[in-house]
Amino acid sequence: MRDLAHLDLGLLVAAAGLSLLGILLTWSATTATSGSSFAVRGALNVAVGMALAFAVLRLDARTLRAAVPLAYLAGVLGLLAVLSPLGSTINGSRSWIELPGFSVQPAEIAKVALGLALASALADTDQVRGALARRDVRVGLGLAAVPLALIMAQPDLGSALVVTAMAVSAFAVAGLRARVFAWLFAAAVAVAVLAFTTPLLAQYQRDRLLAFWRPEADPSGIGYQVAQVKLAIGSGGWFGQGLFEGRSTQGGFIPFQYTDFVFSVAGEELGFVGALGIVALEMFVVVRTLVIGIRSRDAFGRILCGAIAGWFLFQSVENIGMNLGLMPVTGVPLPFVSYGGSSMFSCWIAVGLVGNVHAASRRRIS
Repeated sequence: MRDLAHLDLGLLVAAAGLSLLGILLTWSATTATSGSSFAVRGALNVAVGMALAFAVLRLDARTLRAAVPLAYLAGVLGLLAVLSPLGSTINGSRSWIELPGFSVQPAEIAKVALGLALASALADTDQVRGALARRDVRVGLGLAAVPLALIMAQPDLGSALVVTAMAVSAFAVAGLRARVFAWLFAAAVAVAVLAFTTPLLAQYQRDRLLAFWRPEADPSGIGYQVAQVKLAIGSGGWFGQGLFEGRSTQGGFIPFQYTDFVFSVAGEELGFVGALGIVALEMFVVVRTLVIGIRSRDAFGRILCGAIAGWFLFQSVENIGMNLGLMPVTGVPLPFVSYGGSSMFSCWIAVGLVGNVHAASRRRIS
């Protein structure tokens, strides 16, 4: 109970509110075809995720740091397993491991592992110059490159972009020089061009990127999906058509609406006000994570919170952006809201880690 007394209630309430909204929106998007079964499974995912968060919260700093190598190894092994015969291909990407009754997406767990590994590797800085030592930069890049390469081998462009955003955020918080950032940015652009001009990306991923620039190029595929999403959001007006009352949502016009495009359910049925509320809660989680990191007196805690904030911010902007037609469709979930066990578990574990950093800071003050 002493750990719970140090818990950041604002972060917990915001994450729980988003999760509750996610259950309701999933229920609405699937009720016509599956009744309440997806909503019940979504609620179970949230319950398990919250239990994992509280378990992480109770870890002391020494135990958490000691578990970093094991967590990173587990994340890499999971990514290797999905590329083996154990992996399953769903929607064109070999990103899943099917187990009795449910499936696991190792890339989601790898996000948590990478955040911990980067925080541990980059925590030691040159106190005289306030800059990262070259060895730490090389180690950090290597730690990020391994899961990034394995994720791209699936291929899973969305998760690869999230991992990249986490690495950039961690390096920024750790104090990487602007000149080195420029070199890394140039390298990232070169890799992006290579991925688009070689068979590294699957054809459906190329189609998604092309449809972003020219929606009319695929009017019956991803172009249709994006058009229907924008139509649903636009029809919501200020206050929406009412939960379980959206014409596009209840008519089943939007494929995968309860996962990648759950924001469109909010836009149509809760309107601009409801959708703006979700955006506000997502941004509150990001800002609160950053504030907790800034207040931490421990470099490990600051970098960990920075990486997690980068993760949540990128996924929120990308998911909401692709719903609005402002970003290409990459399949990243909306944190805490989109249906999916692996995503929900990883997000709540991240909340537990941020809460752990906050609790450690509070204990030092008291």
